[in-house]
Amino acid sequence: MQNNEWVDSFEKYAQKWITKGQVPGVCMGLAKDGQIFYSNGFGFRDVERQLGVTIDTVFGIGSITKSFTCVAVMQLQEAGKLSVHDPVVKYLPEFRLKNLDVGQITIHHFMTNTSGIPPLPTFLASVMPSLEENEVNHPFFQNQTVLTEPIDTYEDLMSVISTLDLELLGPPGTEFSYSNDGFALLGAIIERVSGKSYEAYVKEHIIDPIGMEHTSFFLEELNGYENITKLYIMRDIGDHKEVVSSPNWWDTPVFRAAGFIKSTVRDMLRYTDMFCKGGLTAGGNRILTTESVQRMITPYFPTNLVPGQSYGYGLFITTDYYGKTLVEHSGGIKGVTAQMCFFPETGLAGVALSNLELSPVLAVLLGALNSLENRPPESSHLVSKTDFLTEEAMNQFVGDYHSSDFGTLPIRLENGQLMLSFLGENYVMRPFAEDLFVVRAFGTDFSAQFTRVGKNEIVRIAFAGRRFTKTVGETKNDPTSQRK
Repeated sequence: MQNNEWVDSFEKYAQKWITKGQVPGVCMGLAKDGQIFYSNGFGFRDVERQLGVTIDTVFGIGSITKSFTCVAVMQLQEAGKLSVHDPVVKYLPEFRLKNLDVGQITIHHFMTNTSGIPPLPTFLASVMPSLEENEVNHPFFQNQTVLTEPIDTYEDLMSVISTLDLELLGPPGTEFSYSNDGFALLGAIIERVSGKSYEAYVKEHIIDPIGMEHTSFFLEELNGYENITKLYIMRDIGDHKEVVSSPNWWDTPVFRAAGFIKSTVRDMLRYTDMFCKGGLTAGGNRILTTESVQRMITPYFPTNLVPGQSYGYGLFITTDYYGKTLVEHSGGIKGVTAQMCFFPETGLAGVALSNLELSPVLAVLLGALNSLENRPPESSHLVSKTDFLTEEAMNQFVGDYHSSDFGTLPIRLENGQLMLSFLGENYVMRPFAEDLFVVRAFGTDFSAQFTRVGKNEIVRIAFAGRRFTKTVGETKNDPTSQRK
């Protein structure tokens, strides 16, 4: 570890967040032009055995997997086997929506989360076979619609989706809504076009050529490698929360293209370096053309996650992060929080991985980047345009909002502040612009964007990449909501 002044400032800040979040283990690394100049492991990969975290400890990376899926699609486009502008039904004729025309939904729409398909209750049904009995009550599944049909194959997923009563959030290409289902079906397209399983294709054409030695969808493929983290969860024990070991890794073949790669900080920095080098690996292997990399990091559509942020192909892009372009993605599932970022103009990249869901790894990583550039580690690049709202103005946002894959999102007015409750925690909503609030969670800022019908009626909120529809009693108040 270097004795630079920024390191001391950063590590104090990081340790504060790690302690506050009760995170058992975190590893973070920074690289410039492919050369790792800082790495550190905080805590343990196995608390019970006091085994420390290193740059080569295997963690889950969750939804960062989506960028691998988009790399695979771009490779197949380069090979002339598909076009991102092809309709999905060209490769998946079974893909249907009840009473809706899906002919205009393209591969591009799935890659950018702009298909218009609302959040669906399919993930729980697909992951159920890998759950232990007590995991069905995990906070990720609270208030979710429970489907009775098994979802074990891509064909099962398309069959279930075709039976759901839903309406599009808007025409394809007009609304951003984070969709694991869309990325799952990209996995199906990759299989049909390449003639290989999705997992085999990614290993053969991305993981192995980059030299990601300890990266796989399957732990058993790591051939007895022991530096693998245990997983931990936060459990309510009486009136307090306690971190406990929960070794079972969730899995679902249908959604592997959306979030199930396991990797290390060292391997992921090799992956980010490939983007910074325009598609070339350090060893000279060509993964993508420079043009394909540029298309992946193009900001196609604004997200509802952070003001000023857009989505490319499996990547989030902030075009003005203190004057630079920040490209990144996060990942989170049971026992996993992950964050990857890079700056294409400068070749600076960072990765942080942890063994507890909803841990503040983004705060840790951004804290390092801030400290490195002589900013206070807690700095935010966001500047509020609205400082004050009357209580009457705030009351119009109060209510319960519902999403099929995230359950209920209550918003209340308490002591003159709007409060949002998400996954068991309460957060202050700070006014940012008209109908736009910023929520500081896990040490960083997220958008909460409300939508109206007419000038007055609030019908939904966009938060955490999902659309939550405002409910009035048992009736959904949004004409574009999913109907049950």
